[in-house]
Amino acid sequence: MDSLFPDEPVTNAAPSPLAERMRPRAFDEFVGQDELLAPGKPLREAIERDLLQSIILWGPPGTGKTTLARIIADTTKARFVSFSAMLSGIKEIRDVMLEAERIRRTTGRRTIVFIDEIHRFNKSQQDAFLPRVESGDIVLIGATTENPSFEVNAALLSRSKVFVLRGLATEEVASILRRALIDVERGLGAQRVAMDAETLNAIAMYANGDARSALNLLELSVAAAPMVDGEKRVDVARVEQAIQRRMLLYDKSGEEHYNLISALHKSMRNSDPDASVYWLARMVEAGEDPLYIARRLVRFASEDVGNADPQALTVAIAAKEAVHFMGMPEGNTALAQAALYLATAPKSNAVYEAYSRAAEDAQHDVAEPVPLHLRNAPTRLMKELEYGKGYKYAHNEADAVADMSCLPSALQGRQYYEPKDRGFEKEIKRRLDGWAEIKKKRRTSD
Repeated sequence: MDSLFPDEPVTNAAPSPLAERMRPRAFDEFVGQDELLAPGKPLREAIERDLLQSIILWGPPGTGKTTLARIIADTTKARFVSFSAMLSGIKEIRDVMLEAERIRRTTGRRTIVFIDEIHRFNKSQQDAFLPRVESGDIVLIGATTENPSFEVNAALLSRSKVFVLRGLATEEVASILRRALIDVERGLGAQRVAMDAETLNAIAMYANGDARSALNLLELSVAAAPMVDGEKRVDVARVEQAIQRRMLLYDKSGEEHYNLISALHKSMRNSDPDASVYWLARMVEAGEDPLYIARRLVRFASEDVGNADPQALTVAIAAKEAVHFMGMPEGNTALAQAALYLATAPKSNAVYEAYSRAAEDAQHDVAEPVPLHLRNAPTRLMKELEYGKGYKYAHNEADAVADMSCLPSALQGRQYYEPKDRGFEKEIKRRLDGWAEIKKKRRTSD
């Protein structure tokens, strides 16, 4: 078996990081993911019985993807080869695929290929695995923090089972930290660390479901702690000094980016100001481009509020200008003000629906010429061609409404804008109904 991470004896080497030393070596040390790895679950059974088929492990950092690959490497009788998408090129991939084919043909032994960060492989690199997966020469295990639907080739994805690993619960992270504090051989048990439950839970909370992050913070906090009466004293203040600022799971180009903006948009649409300002804060504090958020607020003002509150668009544009003028962090309250205004405004998607219906007709119907009575006639030739003939100047009509259609002949009577009975659109609807009645009476009297 080719080792996933070969252990080579090195003299006088610095100790491995705590997170590496505490990495589980068997299922009985593995914390979390019980819905996938509890005794009797299909994935665990397939691993323990060495019957694993190609899988994609999808989950946030520090949830056990690489650890699970190591356990598989130690369990399987198959040849095990690992790739890092950050370091491997197409030539290395092809060489391993050819070797896997040769070994299976000559010995019948299969090869398990583990690809860490498979989302970083491009399409041609991923395509190189496909024929060997199809032929059964290799079993593919891919690990990714990104949505496989977007980052893994459809053909490769269809031949693999996706297992979703969730972020660890705070108590699960806390149990990992407790084990590290008492483990004398691999952990910090030999250092006599004094830490109360509040401090340990603070580290678990800061880690945000990432076991590696929690262990790194624990190690840093202990290293910087003072020695008091033969013990290293670590308290909440010491932990806060070590971390300074909580790192929120976020990738401006990844799925979490779209998840959070979707949560913000849908919270505002559902008129929930508390959820709206929370999701906004999550994005801002994680370092999202504030002008991106401002653009989404402007879009929301037209798409989901529209003319139910025409002032909404003005507020959103003002927030965008404020952020551009002041920058961050001062602009965060302008974004929050706009999000709260939009969340509490009356809602209408009538503008969005009107444009969608009109755009569909514009794309699919015959593009009829503009009716003559709506054309300007600045030259004598245009007048001779009857440009402008039949036009009625609305200001000369009673109630400033002319009985004149402004749509092409094929679209006469088409209604795109249907205002809702909410907010200012109630007034717009009243006006439109009144003008329609005036036009009807004039047609009847003619």
